[in-house]
Amino acid sequence: MSKEKSKKRNELNWWLRLITLGDRFSYQDFFDRFKKGFVEFLIVFFGVLVSFSVEQQGEEFGDRESNIDNLVGLRDELIDMHEYTLEYIEQNELITGLYQEQYNRWDQDNDSVFISYEPFEFHYAPMTYYTNRDPFNPPRVVYDAIKLDGTFRFLGSDIGRLINDNYDGTDLKYLIINTDKEEKALIDDFSYRLGHQWVFDLEKIDVESNEFWIENRKYIQEDHFVKYNLFKRIELWIQIREQLEAYDVNIQKNIQILNNVIKEKESEFVVIWWWFSRPDWLQASPKSEPEELQDQEQLADQ
Repeated sequence: MSKEKSKKRNELNWWLRLITLGDRFSYQDFFDRFKKGFVEFLIVFFGVLVSFSVEQQGEEFGDRESNIDNLVGLRDELIDMHEYTLEYIEQNELITGLYQEQYNRWDQDNDSVFISYEPFEFHYAPMTYYTNRDPFNPPRVVYDAIKLDGTFRFLGSDIGRLINDNYDGTDLKYLIINTDKEEKALIDDFSYRLGHQWVFDLEKIDVESNEFWIENRKYIQEDHFVKYNLFKRIELWIQIREQLEAYDVNIQKNIQILNNVIKEKESEFVVIWWWFSRPDWLQASPKSEPEELQDQEQLADQ
């Protein structure tokens, strides 16, 4: 029967001869081969598609894990920055108060006007340490490492802007300038005054000696340039303190934002390489937030 339905190859037109594999052509045989080839094509096609999808999902899963690690690392470094800023504020207030007191009693008729007294009879001249400075330099190791290895893009644009504001924002740049270049300029003016004026008027320049400030106190009191320099530096310290407080507020806000993002990501449950949001009835334990920060929040609520 099949032979009757089939035709010899030489009886076919050119395009049927082109697709005929044997000596005879059969439409049934042609469609059977076509269906078999089509099914094999679909199997190979969907196999490659699934393989590519799984591989891509695996890469995205790896990126997700790296993203969480980066967020945790940045959150911890922001906490270090917060602690560093608080210590810097405390130091700033101490130094500002010390030199403000010195400025207030600058014109007193007292040989010890430039000498401060500490408990246990420790005497020192604050102006001895006037050339010291400590530029504001918060930790940024994790941030620089993330930018260097190219994984900063995984944080997302919103988080990236928040983090960048703490590490490279305008507030930080002004803080660095004021605690470095601006302070250095005032210190250089003071040092220049000593090297180009005092050195010619006084027999011996030994600012580290208490006796120097006692013996030459009237001459120093009459040097209005140095007094004005001290006034300007105190003003700068007050400005720096205001900037530090505003900068720390921003750090604390971003720490809380990162905590919320980390909690949300850690609350997701993973099936192989796919992750899904955790339902409300299945809450994750709050392990992301450091205990120290949780204690601070509890005290604030009280």
